[in-house]
Amino acid sequence: MILRQLYDAVSSTYTYLLADEKTREAILIDPVFEQSQRDLAMLREMDLTLKIVADTHAHADHITAAWLLKQKTGCRIASSSAIGAQHVDIPLKHGDYFGVSGISLEVRATPGHTDGCNTYVLSDHSMAFTGDTLLIRGCGRSDFQQGDPAKLYRSIIEQIFSLPDDCAIYPAHDYNGRTRSSVAEEKAFNPRVGGGANEHDFVQYMKAMQLPHPKKIDEALPANMRSGMPADGQLPDEPDWADIRITFAGIAEVEPEWVIQNQPSVTILDVREADEQDEPLDGLNNAMVIPLSELRQRIEEIPRDKPVVTLCRSGKRSSLAAAMLKSAGHEKVANIHGGVLHWKNT
Repeated sequence: MILRQLYDAVSSTYTYLLADEKTREAILIDPVFEQSQRDLAMLREMDLTLKIVADTHAHADHITAAWLLKQKTGCRIASSSAIGAQHVDIPLKHGDYFGVSGISLEVRATPGHTDGCNTYVLSDHSMAFTGDTLLIRGCGRSDFQQGDPAKLYRSIIEQIFSLPDDCAIYPAHDYNGRTRSSVAEEKAFNPRVGGGANEHDFVQYMKAMQLPHPKKIDEALPANMRSGMPADGQLPDEPDWADIRITFAGIAEVEPEWVIQNQPSVTILDVREADEQDEPLDGLNNAMVIPLSELRQRIEEIPRDKPVVTLCRSGKRSSLAAAMLKSAGHEKVANIHGGVLHWKNT
């Protein structure tokens, strides 16, 4: 099985990719709306087909990308039936199983942070995706959105601590850079619910906490009841001046075919050195040549009346050139995918 743990720095949210190595079918758990381009790029570059997006609960600190990813890929949305969110294709209840070819997840209802919290457990009990129910050396808060500390305690003890000690714990958040834990670790060292704490200990601890109101809750909760669909039902704006793809590295790219067909509408910036300019490229006309080694000093020479696409031998130096142009205030910039090497194969 392929497993990737992705991070959103703004909300400290972990998104998990699970995929079968043979069928290349994938599941995304807890995707973030603003990170959808990153997630789509990862799927594309790894040659994976997204089949299911699953939220562990209705988040209060970020908007899910479930609806957006469904529009982009045709995947299905899974979440707890207790949430009652719109656009859900797979309403989940305790004891259900869902997944893709080669990957099966057991649904364990773990309310207490919210009524709609689920923990998703790999069928061999080697991994548990605990959402906000159990965090690394912590747990979700229980002071708003149907929170109930006694219910949360029982969810952790009965549904998560009942798993094998070596079961890996993957939470939806961590605010200190920790990436995973285990049932045994949390049983022993979790300062709220571990080390022999009973329900009374836990409830009193949780009631004594004073936490600030989640900053994004008033925006996030209504949106997440629509599975992340914007209020106007429209997809977010994307660059419309070219057929652009964003890579997993965050680089905006266009294909050589698009450049050949649209040369009059763009400035083509060739950043190869002078000794690389001997061999002409079929279909390439009127490229502007400024070697990367000179670009910072000559960047004001580049016209601002058209979008700029950058070119080099392999697409690596030109991706840096594109970043330099963006930093200099050019808004419409893209790298030519694969550079000259890819151009020759078109």
